[in-house]
Amino acid sequence: MKSLNSIISEIHIKEDKVSRETSDLIDEASQMTLYLQELLHSARQYILKEGFKNQAEEIEFFRDIKPQILGRLIYYNKVFRIETICPVTDGKMYQKFFMSQFQELKQEFKEYICGSHFYRYYRSGRNDRDEEYFIRGKINYRDGLSSYVFEIDYQFSTYYDSKIARIIANELIYNYLITKINSDESAGSLLQSPEATKDIFWTDSKNALIELIYALYASGVISHGKIGIRKITLVFQILFQIPLGDIHHSFHRMKDRAGTRTSFLDHLKLSLEQYMDKGL
Repeated sequence: MKSLNSIISEIHIKEDKVSRETSDLIDEASQMTLYLQELLHSARQYILKEGFKNQAEEIEFFRDIKPQILGRLIYYNKVFRIETICPVTDGKMYQKFFMSQFQELKQEFKEYICGSHFYRYYRSGRNDRDEEYFIRGKINYRDGLSSYVFEIDYQFSTYYDSKIARIIANELIYNYLITKINSDESAGSLLQSPEATKDIFWTDSKNALIELIYALYASGVISHGKIGIRKITLVFQILFQIPLGDIHHSFHRMKDRAGTRTSFLDHLKLSLEQYMDKGL
């Protein structure tokens, strides 16, 4: 079974490729939904055929690997559904539509995620109950679980892996909706003339942009370092009209890179020095 870093790397490579090749978010979300659905199906086929080497491998799969695939699948499917029912492309009705979607997300989070014992367990980084939560066949029905528990595939789910997937999806959908809600108002104040900047777009990978954003955040060069990474990310998403998704997870993957961990920044430095040399 592939490692978590390997799986996430493959997904991000696919995201970058699809983002470059598609003309709108509907097409991008559709292609990513199909890709992730097939990836999840392939993972299921592998697990049913090969099984797990030991209990630790099973826990890692249902705690870390499957939720990352399923969470993104839920996210892209939701984006596709939202984009295809959006009544207009701008204006007050556009803002009202995305605000209603945001309120629905908040209500869903409040009712099904944030108040649960498992959410606190997951957010605190605990692992003392992993054998209970992430080994198949150990569901405790006395906990008063959602009726969804009766619909799961017991060969390919522990129930709680889907809980983590929905937490991941919720965060991605939140970032997407915040970008949509703030895009017109923020773009107007930040860019003054959106029409004049419509041909400005990011042509490198999303990971490269995330590396740049974190470098600016870590150096404290924006607003004297008094604004958070989420707000800085929002500005870049608005400027380049590009959804960056779960930037925190991408950043943690960067820390585990083999060799240089700042490949894009190193490339920028080299490019600038070469450009300077041309003027000599």
